[in-house]
Amino acid sequence: MCPADTSPEAWKVFLEIPRRLSPAEKLHRALGALGAGPGAAEAGLRGLYPLASEHEIFLRTARLALGEELFQQAYANAIPPDGPAFRRP
Repeated sequence: MCPADTSPEAWKVFLEIPRRLSPAEKLHRALGALGAGPGAAEAGLRGLYPLASEHEIFLRTARLALGEELFQQAYANAIPPDGPAFRRP
């Protein structure tokens, strides 16, 4: 369905672009889009925790991606519960 702010001709061109891509190009674009998420999350965490080490940022990103329960199962022994990775400056 064509968006209200887009002409039918422009919408047709928009829909045609992915159809012309090779399967490899489609996969490359999909993986690129997936890769943007963690980078944005890491950047946000670096802004919130400017003194955090690379390992702390990794753990914080993992915690966001996995959720608390799975994170605790996977990384419970990685750092002490009151370690610097879980405190704000």
